[in-house]
Amino acid sequence: MNESIPLERAFVLHRREYSESSLLVDFFTEHHGRLTLLAKGARRGKSPLKAVLQSFTPLLLRWTGKGELKTLTKAEAISMTLPMMPMALYSGFYVNEVLTRVLENQTPYPQLFQQYLQCLTSLAVQPNQLEPTLRTFEFHTLKALGYGVDFTHCAATGEPVLANMWYQFRENEGFIASLLQNNLSFLGKDLLAFEALDFSEKSTQQAAKRFTRMVLKPYLGSQPLKSRELFQTILPNKLKSG
Repeated sequence: MNESIPLERAFVLHRREYSESSLLVDFFTEHHGRLTLLAKGARRGKSPLKAVLQSFTPLLLRWTGKGELKTLTKAEAISMTLPMMPMALYSGFYVNEVLTRVLENQTPYPQLFQQYLQCLTSLAVQPNQLEPTLRTFEFHTLKALGYGVDFTHCAATGEPVLANMWYQFRENEGFIASLLQNNLSFLGKDLLAFEALDFSEKSTQQAAKRFTRMVLKPYLGSQPLKSRELFQTILPNKLKSG
């Protein structure tokens, strides 16, 4: 890539060892989406890349190559790593792992990149708002993936969703008014909150988590999320200490 080409804003999503001295790094870039780059020599002690290629550090990148695997040629931090409390940090790892799994390689998601930046900022400055922050980002991610569902109308009748009515979720159809109350049932007020991205109420947060877990599952694949397993391990210890 020519040095005259502007540097690209990016964040590290995941990194893994490659050969004796290098790294393979998954980045989320502003205009190229998820991109896997070879960072040559990044594991060497004197490499300037070693300290730069960290999660939650805003970066500017340049790379070269025409094949599937391109080579990182420049990476510089444009600000300090976003500071996060432990629970916010684990939440950030969860967001990174979701993006690593669901985003198509080298497909632009410029709006989602902005939402990701907002999500990380919120995790850093509002650690007491983790659930609303995560649920909001999950809904933005679903929209970026092209997943669409009408939260404001009954899929069977077209009638507006009523706040005090229960609705049954049917994949590929939407929400249908029902007297059933099970894991696929959602209260109308929560569906209307989903549409407004209003996750201020605890009950809505719980309903939103249930919904996003269901609809993200096909995108995430069969392997359990490592960040979720880590979070579930840490949470009981935090509750005991608190």
